Amino acid sequence: MEPDFTALDAYLSETDTDGYLVHADSEESDQYYLSGFDAPDPYITLYNGEVHLFLFRSLEYGRAKKQARAATVERGSDYDFESLLAEHDPDEARARVLEAFLSEHGVESVATPPKFPLQTADQLREQGVDVTADNSSVITEIRAKKADEEVEHIREAQRANEAAMARAEELIGTANVDDEGRLRQDGELLTSERVTEEIEMTLLEHGCGLDETIVACGSDAADPHDRGSGPLRAGESIIVDIFPQNKQSKYHADMTRTFCHGEPGDTIREWYDLTQEAKAAALAAVEPGATGQEVHAAVCEVYEEAGEPTLRSNPTTETGFIHSTGHGLGLDVHEQPSVAPSGDTLEPGHVITIEPGLYDPEVGGVRIEDFVVVTEDGYENLVEYDEQLVVGK
Repeated sequence: MEPDFTALDAYLSETDTDGYLVHADSEESDQYYLSGFDAPDPYITLYNGEVHLFLFRSLEYGRAKKQARAATVERGSDYDFESLLAEHDPDEARARVLEAFLSEHGVESVATPPKFPLQTADQLREQGVDVTADNSSVITEIRAKKADEEVEHIREAQRANEAAMARAEELIGTANVDDEGRLRQDGELLTSERVTEEIEMTLLEHGCGLDETIVACGSDAADPHDRGSGPLRAGESIIVDIFPQNKQSKYHADMTRTFCHGEPGDTIREWYDLTQEAKAAALAAVEPGATGQEVHAAVCEVYEEAGEPTLRSNPTTETGFIHSTGHGLGLDVHEQPSVAPSGDTLEPGHVITIEPGLYDPEVGGVRIEDFVVVTEDGYENLVEYDEQLVVGK
């Protein structure tokens, strides 16, 4: 995929800046998106109308020449880095080499992402390079609009996600219930940790991985970011939120379902139906030109009309709907655009989650999450997984 950097060209022109400079490893998504190169150690990417890579050491040089989307790939030895190390301390040598690299490409002023290393910025300034922070995060904005190929990467990650969710639902739904109301599989307690392990193994089988997931039962489910721990119980809501990353493409999926082994209490059932209604209202509001704020408001309307607290109706509430409706999804599991009170205009190519929920430690929690790509005339839901609260008997 060749990204469209027209907006980056415009940014450099508007700010009268010679180039855009990133210093990070490829875990920083703006770096990976700009360079197209996956490496575990920090490296330099310069954009001045085309992409140039700079590596202080030669370890990744051969691979970078093959894989990066760069017009040039250079290394410290091209600028006598070793000789400079013999004459100067390492920081001074790196600064001189980096300034020489920029000068070679006609760059005397650079814009950087907000999280650019302060030490590198100071070193460049000492060498006479003008360095300013890009507070608009222009590359982050560019990659918020997904090309068709990126949408397919996300769709592929979601197929793996659905396989993992099916495994979690199977474990919960086929479990037995002991005398204390706890779920058991193969005679052993079924815990959040066990379900999480099965989720991770299923994802690996499908080329995906994740650092963390959520399998939260009962009062744990009342905290939207509680990962969950310990035995799962019948009759209580179990929130399963999986957000894997495809290991090859690096794109994420993100889906949440709420299950209950056996019949839930009246409140959980009511909350589930209400949350389905809230999600439908949010999806109905998604179209090009709508704002994330408007989509979020649609969820709040449903909950508030039913008498449930939201942060819109009560900014200090600790129960009810206590988070935003969603977020962008792509190389990062949380990225632009926001689907929240401050959410901006939605455009075709934006991929956003829709994840309303209700929470109370005395009851538990319910959350249902799909994600969609905004299209020219509406949206496409990229989730194909059914919604079913009650599993097992």
